[in-house]
Amino acid sequence: MPHLAKSLSRTINTKIAQLSDSQITTFNNQTSKIPGIIKLTIGEPDVNTPEHVKQAAIADIEKDDSHYAPEAGKPELLTAISDYLNDSLGVFFDPATEICATVGATEALNVAFMTLLNPGDKILVPTPVWGVYFGIIEMTGAVPVEVDTSQDGFLLTADHLKEVLANEGKGAKAVVLTDPSNPTGRVYSKQDLLELAQVITDNNLFAITDEIYAELIYNDKKHYSLTQIIPERTLLLSGLSKSFAMTGWRIGYIAGPKEIMKSVIKVNSFLITAVTDNVQAAATEALVHGAADYPIARNTYENRLNIIETGLRKCGFSMATPEGAFYIFAKIPTKFGQDDVKFATDLATKAKVALMPGSYFGQGGQGYVRLSYAASTEDLEEAVRRITAYVNDL
Repeated sequence: MPHLAKSLSRTINTKIAQLSDSQITTFNNQTSKIPGIIKLTIGEPDVNTPEHVKQAAIADIEKDDSHYAPEAGKPELLTAISDYLNDSLGVFFDPATEICATVGATEALNVAFMTLLNPGDKILVPTPVWGVYFGIIEMTGAVPVEVDTSQDGFLLTADHLKEVLANEGKGAKAVVLTDPSNPTGRVYSKQDLLELAQVITDNNLFAITDEIYAELIYNDKKHYSLTQIIPERTLLLSGLSKSFAMTGWRIGYIAGPKEIMKSVIKVNSFLITAVTDNVQAAATEALVHGAADYPIARNTYENRLNIIETGLRKCGFSMATPEGAFYIFAKIPTKFGQDDVKFATDLATKAKVALMPGSYFGQGGQGYVRLSYAASTEDLEEAVRRITAYVNDL
């Protein structure tokens, strides 16, 4: 087995060496080794990709579609994305110049941050939030400024944004929103976004809006987007991982003004050349003929949310009411204190239920745990029984 030459060990990219390993991944891997564990740690749909979507990929392979696709994506996929966004948001993005297909929403985040951020730039990140944002931002040399939203029901308010811009976020270039939120399941209303859009415009900011969970909003609430209000300064990021249970397919996209999308497409081509042909065929099929697929998944998740939310509240957890995605961000019962890592570790070891410590999601997460209800109803019901027994026994 080869070992790196000692003379080279100090010459690699120092930014990478300084990045912390993902606490979420590490904790998930550790708890996965516990026999009989019920894992509610990762946002992985427990349903399968719709059959017609799989068949579209198979048909594409069988017709030998195995050559380089255009850098931004195949015209039929870009048109399908454009039509979907126009139908769902009432915003038209030109498929020829204003949309780019990516390898999942994570690559879309990489492309967006690499395109917009220079070393030293500040970008405001409302927390708690999916931790991968920080590593990607830091790799660009930019500076993530955490904005703790825990005192405002885990939503960034216009007043709070103004306050941050006048203090630690002064001179920031951009703000990123996740809507619906991972890890809290919170959803921004139209009025919330109108007020935020005014502050963003007044301070000449870019907005990056991660809408990967847009199709999963409950209680008959409607999804709104900053692209409906300030499209001229917003990049919309999304994908099909959650809505069509296509996490392993790795298909996402970015939409925005054509002037910035020229650079987005350039960066994307340097990173991946183009998205895999048969994956684009599958995504096109999902968007064009899958309108009935994600409502079925949404109804399933909403039923599961009711089971787990009711169960947690009965045994002393509290939370800002989740309205979308498939997560609950719950405050640990008072008698357990504020050490969420200790609580989650003990719960996994003794009750064999794995929840993610809230502090792994940034400021405002201490004393909370995140639970993913993208699991079977049977597992969720059993998890509630085990958690209840653990809390009551203590």
